[in-house]
Amino acid sequence: MIFSEMLEAVRRDPDAVVIPAEWGQGRASFGGLVAALAFEAMRAKVPQGRPVRSLAITFVGPVAPDVPVSFQAEVLREGKAVSQMSLRAVQDGQVVTVVQGSFGASRPSAIAVEALAAPQITPVEQCQELPYVRNVTPEFTRFLAMRWGIGGMPFSNTPSRQMGGWVRLRGEREPQALSEAHVLALVDAWPPAVLPYLKSPAPGSSLTWTIEFVQPLHTLSSEDWCLYRADIEHARDGYGHVAAAMWTAAGELIALSRQTVTVFA
Repeated sequence: MIFSEMLEAVRRDPDAVVIPAEWGQGRASFGGLVAALAFEAMRAKVPQGRPVRSLAITFVGPVAPDVPVSFQAEVLREGKAVSQMSLRAVQDGQVVTVVQGSFGASRPSAIAVEALAAPQITPVEQCQELPYVRNVTPEFTRFLAMRWGIGGMPFSNTPSRQMGGWVRLRGEREPQALSEAHVLALVDAWPPAVLPYLKSPAPGSSLTWTIEFVQPLHTLSSEDWCLYRADIEHARDGYGHVAAAMWTAAGELIALSRQTVTVFA
């Protein structure tokens, strides 16, 4: 199933979503897809005119592929401008993902500060693409195109504090309007920024993830390239702390991200 079909599945029946193995990431399903499905289930219970401002995601355990998952969204509070939401993804009776979301309408403000500027980077046509190689790269990478322009690829023995490049969806039958669900997949498509430090493959995954969206979201297509950059702030004892951001190709900020990742090496 392609990405747009997965979104339709959770909109149709959030209580029984089956993520195919082709969206796998080791023994788990791709976390960016799980977050996108959770977001769709939450958004369905939020009034119109309140776009998502931030999500706080905890990956409690691996979401197994080919096993039904229930995305259970709950309204915690609905104020004049902001809706506070909670979601639990449950599989086989166990909580596997927890999400807290804040959705808020725009409001008048005298404060206006320019967004974080996009980094200078090699044009997408000149950047090295991470190919999908069966049994080598994660299964879900067949649906996402990533081209490295900052730092090194995973397990390349490249001790750089920064990593990133260009990313977009692939495999869609027709272009889709880029939504926050798409942004979640595009941001989480990138491996933990600490992996380029390693000389050989080792497992790594996201433990917690906070992402903030710049609203209104710029009008983009799923075929458009987006620019991603991650900065390692600290790493030790098997945990890494990474701040990241995503921009449009025109340099307009889309989202700010922060993750705590685990690395077993």
